[in-house]
Amino acid sequence: MFDFLSFWQEHAPIFSILIPAFTAFILLLLGNPGAGALKDDWRQPWRRGISLISAIAGLISAIVYLSFASTGQITIYQLSEWSAPFGIVLVLDRLSAFMLVLTYALVVPVLWYASDNWDTRGRYFHAMVHFLLMGLCGAFLTGDLFNLFVFFEILLMASYVLLLHGQGKPRFQLGVHYVIINLLASALFLIGLGMIYGSVGSLNMADVSRLIPTLEADQHKLAVAGALLLFVVFGIKAAMLPVGFWLPKTYAVASTPVAAIFTIMTKVGIYSILRVNGTVFDDALSQEILKSWLLPIGLITSLYGVIAAIGADRLRRFVGFMVLSSIGTLLIAIAMSNTQAWSGALYYLVHSTLIGAAFYLFCGWITSQRGDFKDHLKVAPRIKQEKAAAFTYFIIAMVMAGLPPFSGFLGKVFILQATVETSYQAWIIGVVLVVSLLSIIALTRVGFILFWRATPPEQDPIHPAYILYQALPERAPPRNDKVIYVLLAGLMAYVVFAAPIQHYTLSTAQQIQDHTLYQRTILKVDQNGEFISVQPYDPAYLPETKYGGEVEDHNAYLIPDIISKDTFNGEHISEYKHRQIQQQDKLQTPTIVDESQLKPMEP
Repeated sequence: MFDFLSFWQEHAPIFSILIPAFTAFILLLLGNPGAGALKDDWRQPWRRGISLISAIAGLISAIVYLSFASTGQITIYQLSEWSAPFGIVLVLDRLSAFMLVLTYALVVPVLWYASDNWDTRGRYFHAMVHFLLMGLCGAFLTGDLFNLFVFFEILLMASYVLLLHGQGKPRFQLGVHYVIINLLASALFLIGLGMIYGSVGSLNMADVSRLIPTLEADQHKLAVAGALLLFVVFGIKAAMLPVGFWLPKTYAVASTPVAAIFTIMTKVGIYSILRVNGTVFDDALSQEILKSWLLPIGLITSLYGVIAAIGADRLRRFVGFMVLSSIGTLLIAIAMSNTQAWSGALYYLVHSTLIGAAFYLFCGWITSQRGDFKDHLKVAPRIKQEKAAAFTYFIIAMVMAGLPPFSGFLGKVFILQATVETSYQAWIIGVVLVVSLLSIIALTRVGFILFWRATPPEQDPIHPAYILYQALPERAPPRNDKVIYVLLAGLMAYVVFAAPIQHYTLSTAQQIQDHTLYQRTILKVDQNGEFISVQPYDPAYLPETKYGGEVEDHNAYLIPDIISKDTFNGEHISEYKHRQIQQQDKLQTPTIVDESQLKPMEP
């Protein structure tokens, strides 16, 4: 057992990516008949069992990682045993562990709900969910900008399939729009990465953060332009205005469990803005441009979302606009760019994710019991579970509106407390309070239509409306109401344990702003204590490869410092290179004032 725990800790956090990856491949190997044959397929219980066990294992591992990170320790995992910035690393810190737990805490109950019926309405549902988990976990853990792009593409490809789950013309139409928007965002992502790499010479987040202030004026502006392109990309993912109009309609056509899971998707964009634009590009120019745009964008997004919700004609679109408004609140907190505001944003992020998922699940409950009215906000006959549904809606509405003493209220209080340190305090407080008031009005309107103004059902047995009403289900879809109660109970516990959670989020905000800590932990230093990096970036630099012949390398003595002992003794380090290292080690190592004294290899 001790050896297993040591192995687990040594290879953390790669298991958070490998568990869903291998699960998805196993589920693909099981095969999948057409959607119509899934209910009778003998492999379907196996798919459900494997999927749920894997998700629970992922949740347990995320909780273990959270316990590691809560000590303040940053865990680095070097893929292929090459150190950053030459190799790709995964970084497990307070923020990434926090997001991992949130992801699995949402997916496990929703996946359990979908395993009763929804997973038979389309092929490869469970496999795609785990590919989505793989992309989400990778995005939260990677310490490399290009790998962030890679994991974005993995989760997006899975989301394309999940959005079409259950088929239907509206899903296909909006699915095409969703794919086109994200393909455009991916192209911008690559262009931004190219601009950053061409000017900085590195894509490791800690290394880029260290090198940005040292760049010449032209290179610095090019790198900042690349960072702003990434900001646009992350804004599309987060659905901020004016690039977030796609969210309400797209999520409205997704199947109920998919829409619930997708509430974590927008948070990937929020996480990326915080991680990349908020901390990696932390120089004066980047922050000045970002603050001048992010705060008004957040204010407008928050206001637009709640005003559009008031005029929504369908419940699912209403929820989408409310989610959009909550995204604006998160952007406002990030724009304030102080520790307390970021702590409040992290607390509010969990609230907005879980209550949005619970609301989408509630939409499935209402749709199933209103017959042809579905989720249209029109007066209809009372549903058969009126009391239970009305009470559940009442709780959801209070939590989402941010009424005390629920989690939405605490999250907004934490954010408003941070406005003391900003010059736009009046604007922020005013908008947040107005949005809260309009949210109450919007939610009250929906409650009146669904419950207060509902008409008595037809009582005449020979009337067609009576027959249709009696054919409607007596109860919510299997497991639907139970999962809603689980999510609401989790939000209640979130309030009860608000003090230790806020302490954690505050420590998280302080940690991610400590650039020196990340640089010392992730990057290696040479004999003189200087960080080993590729700067100054020289496009004429020709590295030696196994098949590239013998090339003199004045920096060969640094190789033992940036790779593991096993890799250093492996076949890919040539004998010629070993001789160079030994010769240079015998010489007195010159004092390196800065990295510009590193000589490039000659072709």
